[in-house]
Amino acid sequence: MTETHHWRRSVLICLCLAVVTGVVYWPVRHFGFTNYDDNFYVSENPHVQSGLTLRGVVWAFSNRYYDNWMPLTWLSCMLDCQLFGLNAGAHHLLNVMFHIANVLLLYAVLNRMTAAPWRSALVAGLFGLHPLHVESVAWVAERKDVLSMLFWMLTIWAYVRYVERPNGARYWLSVALYALGLMAKPMAVTLPFVLLLLDYWPLGRTRWEASAVGDKAKASLSDLLKEKLPFLALAAVWCAVAYWAERGTGAVVTLEYLPMGDRVANAVVSYVRYMGKAVWPVGLAVFYPHRMWPLGTVIGAGVVLVGVSGLVVWRSGREPYFLVGWLWYVGTLVPVIGLVQVGSQSMADRYTYIPLVGLFLMVAWGVGRAGVEQRVGRATTAATAGVVLVICVVLSRHQVGYWKNSETLFRHALSVTQDNSMAHLNLGNALFALGKTEEALAEYREALRINPDYISAHNNLGLALVGLGKTEEALAEYREALRIDPNCAEAHNNLGNVLVVQGKPVEAVAHYREALRINPHYVHAHSNLGLALAGLGKTAEAIAEYREAGRINPEYAEAHYDLGVLLAAQGKTEEARAEYQEAVRWRPEWPQALRKLAWLLATDENGGVRNAGQAVQLAERLCGGAGQQQADALEVLAAAYAEAGRFSEAIRVAQKALELASVNGPPGLAVRISEQLKLYEEGRPYHERLGSPSSS
Repeated sequence: MTETHHWRRSVLICLCLAVVTGVVYWPVRHFGFTNYDDNFYVSENPHVQSGLTLRGVVWAFSNRYYDNWMPLTWLSCMLDCQLFGLNAGAHHLLNVMFHIANVLLLYAVLNRMTAAPWRSALVAGLFGLHPLHVESVAWVAERKDVLSMLFWMLTIWAYVRYVERPNGARYWLSVALYALGLMAKPMAVTLPFVLLLLDYWPLGRTRWEASAVGDKAKASLSDLLKEKLPFLALAAVWCAVAYWAERGTGAVVTLEYLPMGDRVANAVVSYVRYMGKAVWPVGLAVFYPHRMWPLGTVIGAGVVLVGVSGLVVWRSGREPYFLVGWLWYVGTLVPVIGLVQVGSQSMADRYTYIPLVGLFLMVAWGVGRAGVEQRVGRATTAATAGVVLVICVVLSRHQVGYWKNSETLFRHALSVTQDNSMAHLNLGNALFALGKTEEALAEYREALRINPDYISAHNNLGLALVGLGKTEEALAEYREALRIDPNCAEAHNNLGNVLVVQGKPVEAVAHYREALRINPHYVHAHSNLGLALAGLGKTAEAIAEYREAGRINPEYAEAHYDLGVLLAAQGKTEEARAEYQEAVRWRPEWPQALRKLAWLLATDENGGVRNAGQAVQLAERLCGGAGQQQADALEVLAAAYAEAGRFSEAIRVAQKALELASVNGPPGLAVRISEQLKLYEEGRPYHERLGSPSSS
């Protein structure tokens, strides 16, 4: 076969892989963000939502937010927001594009190393279409998975090019790409180990194994290890950084909570469970709760692992791909197998994104070898592989559907797992967000039945009870959360909020201060403390709290707005306007902030500079949305038109506002608008009126 034919065949294979993978994941373009991690990564993360800014880049590299140091992933999410805002479908499709790129790179790299296009295509097809990988692709928060795999494969590509024709540029390019992979997700620390496996097969660089393609210069194990020293050094640094990030945020579970014996038992069972789900991928869930495995189950799983390991070692002389594939699978799972427990899951589908490549290698090359030894026809072997891939397509397309929203996702998780308190909690959160408060209460209570010490469930149950006006019951939930953990800043903050509602601001202030003692960077507690202090007449202290909230999180629009209200009440309208502008900057369609800012720009009588054009623009935006049938919003638009000298429009809008206010407006609003209408009929803007400034 000529080189042209080889090239055309590879192009056709890549085209098929890309199209079929795209078809499987095409529905995600209509999916939203989930309430499980997507909120922390994108939908409620102001640093990410600001797009690619210098401040954002500094934040990405300097924080250990949400238990990880992964600046490249943050920058990727920021770029998405820069381009698409909070269009969840676009974020999903970017994940799919990265996944397709990974599929094609996996095929290209394997084919280059082995000159076995159909076996390489089978590995890539299984990788792209297997249901266990749906979680890594259909979940926006798993951008780190697909991005890390992208640089994983690019590193191997550069390394293979270096092996083919060694030079410093190719070598250091592979090291640099590896560093980028680590900055996407620390799980890539196992890649140096995989490069050593590839040296054995298919690259055949060791003295005891032939190359799959041509002859390669042989090297001793010590030489190969020396060659990997920069990779190993990076891996060591990232292991330390990852542990620092996870330990510092409390994500690492202590041995007191989960003893080492239980961890080892779960790890042994999980290795076999992952293999089982790879063969029979049903009952997949976003979260698998920890459980105590019977001794017989652990021993049985251990026997399976030892048996498979012995078999691949026995066959390694004739079939080195079995050993490489098995060690790839076992080795790349080590960081997430639970010996160092991060989070409360016993296992996770997303953890198989890279490790399953090892099992797929064993399958693809093993099937090919078996076909030769058993004299099975090429057509039969190809048909079998095709049937397997079709089954994967059907199962994956079905599994993708569960990710369309949080309610569907967690209802499915509850249908395939038992005693899943986390799934009950997140289903409750989804229902609460939909206004189904009674149903949410039932889910929170079920989560607490399974785990009575589940602090998040106590907190969220309290929030739902507040929503139903059951403040005493809510207080009981928050106090129970504090009994379990007296240093739960969120419970102190929530308790303070209820006390404010009950008219006990002094007690509320004590809890807000306690929340801030525990977590000085808790912006909501600073803001809530500011509100409580303002209610007590301690304006200077309140302003200080709002300013601190804005310093910690400059994108926190609510703090800017509340600070603006206080400053305006003191007649500091220029400072107030600056705060309202910040609020509108970070929440562009927030009606209250638009109204306050537009009103100041149109009517300020305290020495501030009015801006009729900007006032009109903001007021029209306000009234173009939810405010078009609200009297107070139209009042602002009328004042803006008058300031701009557009009195006929001001009169028309003020008349409409007066009509609405007369029907369902608050006391005094109709009188105030009537007075303003007289001014506009006289051809005078609002600031020329007599009397004290309006508090509108």
